[in-house]
Amino acid sequence: MMLKDIPTPNKKELKKYLEIREWLTDYVNQENSLNKLFLELIPNNTKIEDILLKCSTLNDFYSTNIFKVFPVAEHILDLKIDDRLKQWDPTLVNDIAKVTINWKEKNFYSFASKYCSHHRAEYFPIYDNYVNKILMYFQKRDKFYKFKHEDFKDYQIFKNILLEFTKFYDLDCWLKQLDRYLRQLGKQYFPRKYNY
Repeated sequence: MMLKDIPTPNKKELKKYLEIREWLTDYVNQENSLNKLFLELIPNNTKIEDILLKCSTLNDFYSTNIFKVFPVAEHILDLKIDDRLKQWDPTLVNDIAKVTINWKEKNFYSFASKYCSHHRAEYFPIYDNYVNKILMYFQKRDKFYKFKHEDFKDYQIFKNILLEFTKFYDLDCWLKQLDRYLRQLGKQYFPRKYNY
């Protein structure tokens, strides 16, 4: 499909992609499992074994490519994030993202947005490559908001970009619905090539 064929975002398109997503049972069941883990079974982040379980599951379901999960879990424990999650602190994502592993600083930004989102989806949208590509495409095509590619790496700016996107296209939706829509659109128009 040619990129110029991506339909302009509107309420009808949003609804269509949200309905398509409901038919993808693997995604729905994985998300339900993560919601149960993060919201019911282990809502807090005060024990290393609990955080490690959440990190490992999230890493597996989303293929975030964190090869050493334990240092990430330790980092989250050290940050004492529960109050910041309750206060919807957008700086938390960038703080979780920066982890030192084997004396090298890593930036697990997409993972950090997912970790926060699974605690408070209504306040922490998910950043990933699919969302990035779709937002850049529509910014280039429709100029819905002025930003640069590197602005995505500041979580507060990224969240503002999403809010401006919903306003520009009059989508009237929750951030979680927007996440689902943008990811499905990104997967369709910018699919990853996997070598099996």
